[in-house]
Amino acid sequence: MTSEKKNLATEVAEVQAETWWQKAWKSQRENLQIVIIALGLAILIRALVAEPRFIPSDSMIPTLHVGDRVVVEKISYYLEPPKTGDIVVFVPPEKLQEQGFTQDQAFIKRVIGLPGQTVAVKKGLVYLNDKPLVEKYIAEPPKYQWGPYRVPENQYFVMGDNRNNSNDSSRWGFLPQQNIIGRAVVRFWPLERIGQV
Repeated sequence: MTSEKKNLATEVAEVQAETWWQKAWKSQRENLQIVIIALGLAILIRALVAEPRFIPSDSMIPTLHVGDRVVVEKISYYLEPPKTGDIVVFVPPEKLQEQGFTQDQAFIKRVIGLPGQTVAVKKGLVYLNDKPLVEKYIAEPPKYQWGPYRVPENQYFVMGDNRNNSNDSSRWGFLPQQNIIGRAVVRFWPLERIGQV
């Protein structure tokens, strides 16, 4: 074989190798782009739209149990403030952080009192503006007295449905609005209890 033929054969082999490498890279580059876009969308959705949360305690029994998983939506509170009865997930306020809870240990409670309303707990009932609430969702009536106190502006009074076993506003005070992450809307685990909360 002449040197010209050897050089030509080498060039052809290099072109074929480059073609295979380019095809492989193009294929993987597209997959990599898809993964990066999907990851970016997932981060954006989790940060701005909705995220899953795990229930770590029994403070919301009977509504939510330890191990339940819920979807927390974040959009509605950009449009309107929380309402009485909403189940909210929030970053622990300063008083809880002073007790050793960290900002990544989100709490979940039910909104009871809105800014400007007066809340009291007495004789086994929760009173909102001097009227007793009808609460079919609680584990048992509260066995303690609290208030009456007026909810400050831009803050909320929140309680667990398991009234006598809940680290809530009756223990540490009012919840600042800026601490609210979002509203629990759907339980997606366990499957036999899937549905709205």
